[in-house]
This record gives sequence, structure tokens and C-alpha cells, in this order.
Amino acid sequence: MPSKLRIQRIADRIQQELSVMLVNQVSDPRLNGVSVTGVKVDRELSFADIYVSAIEGQSRSTEILQGLEHASGFLRTELAHRVELRTFPRLRFHWDITPERADHIERLLASLRQSDQEKQVKK
Repeated sequence: MPSKLRIQRIADRIQQELSVMLVNQVSDPRLNGVSVTGVKVDRELSFADIYVSAIEGQSRSTEILQGLEHASGFLRTELAHRVELRTFPRLRFHWDITPERADHIERLLASLRQSDQEKQVKK
């Protein structure tokens, strides 16, 4: 079984290569503006859980995940050529809501700062 460090290196490499492929090689219009936010590979190297997000947010999540599932065979084959492993993990795609949550928290903090400034001005 590979070490945790090796698994992390494999996950990082898959994320890097997949990000480049989505920009340069994939022509599916459903996948425009998709970014890979994280990759987790299990200890047996059987599965790679790939987390994706887009600028438009969750409104396009179903469409994007369908596009990725449709292209998963091509993506896995291309990644297997770029990342040398005895057997390449199967790809599973998941929507990452972290960027949307971060944006929501930023807006809440901005509104708190604004209300705090308004209170300071009234004094």
C-alpha cells in the first residue's frame, strides 16, 4: 500500500493534469468554466474523488457533472497516459460547494462591516 505522502502526490498530480486537460483538450460546452477544487485518492488507488466547481455556482452543477461523467472514459485514459501508475483509479465527480459558502460568508462579513460603519457615522 502506498504511503500517505505518495497518495497525496498522486492526487495533486491528477488535479494538475485534469485542470490543464479541461482547459486545453475537452471541447464539451457543458464544461466551460469548470475548475477542479480538489482530488482525493483512496489508499488502494481504486477511486479518485474529484471535486469541481464553477463560477456560475450550483445552478450549473447537474449539467457540469453530467458532462464530466460523459467524458470520464476519455479523461481517465488521458490521465493514465500522463500519470504513470500500474492501474489508474476510476474517476468519481462531486460538486464542491466550498467556494459558494466562502462567497456567502464574505458577503455576510461585508454587510456586518457596513452596518458597523453606519453605526460609527451616526455617533
